[in-house]
Amino acid sequence: MFKNYIREEAGASAAEYALILAIIGIGIVTAAGLLQGAISGAMTNTANTINV
Repeated sequence: MFKNYIREEAGASAAEYALILAIIGIGIVTAAGLLQGAISGAMTNTANTINV
C-alpha cells in the first residue's frame, strides 16, 4: 500500500499545476503594479482631453 502511494503521481501533478498558477499569478500582480503609473497617466490624459 505504501509503495503504491509513493508511486502515485497525481499529487505531484497537482502540486506542479499549483506552482505554475502561483507563478503566473505573481507575474500578473507584478505587471499590474508596474503598469499602474502608465495606465493612470493615460486615463488622466483621456479625462483632460474629454473635459476640454
